[in-house]
Amino acid sequence: MSDMKYLGRTICIPALFMLGACCCDKDVVVPPVAPSATSKTVDASAAVVLAPDIYFEFDRSAITDASQAELKTNAAWMAANPSRNVILEGHCDERGTREYNMALGDRRATAAKEYLVRLGVDPSRLKTISYGEEKPVDPGHNEEAWAKNRRVHFAGK
Repeated sequence: MSDMKYLGRTICIPALFMLGACCCDKDVVVPPVAPSATSKTVDASAAVVLAPDIYFEFDRSAITDASQAELKTNAAWMAANPSRNVILEGHCDERGTREYNMALGDRRATAAKEYLVRLGVDPSRLKTISYGEEKPVDPGHNEEAWAKNRRVHFAGK
């Protein structure tokens, strides 16, 4: 009988664990990596790199000179990929009311869209959405974090 217990422990139990590991339908969840201020967005389905986020001054929605170069890069990508669309996500820092920040995020995304349209991008390929302060890239409560959160993020479709 002890041979049977040994056989069960050495062969059957490991086999059951392996079978359970191979046959389970659980998805593997990989936690997202927070982008840095200099990271680029990768659209895996198109295998291209979109320009980095563009950033705004406190309580402003005007496109800065620095952001114009990034928007030109996105316009060139869109010209080279005529079947692709882009979502422009407007974000704010945590200061201000939720309602104010939703409106400011919308103004930022709309300003980026209007600039891309002036560069020749078909407006039907651009969608805007505001997240206000709801999705900070940096959860800190200081000027460095706030500066990273005042942005428009580009998501390829």
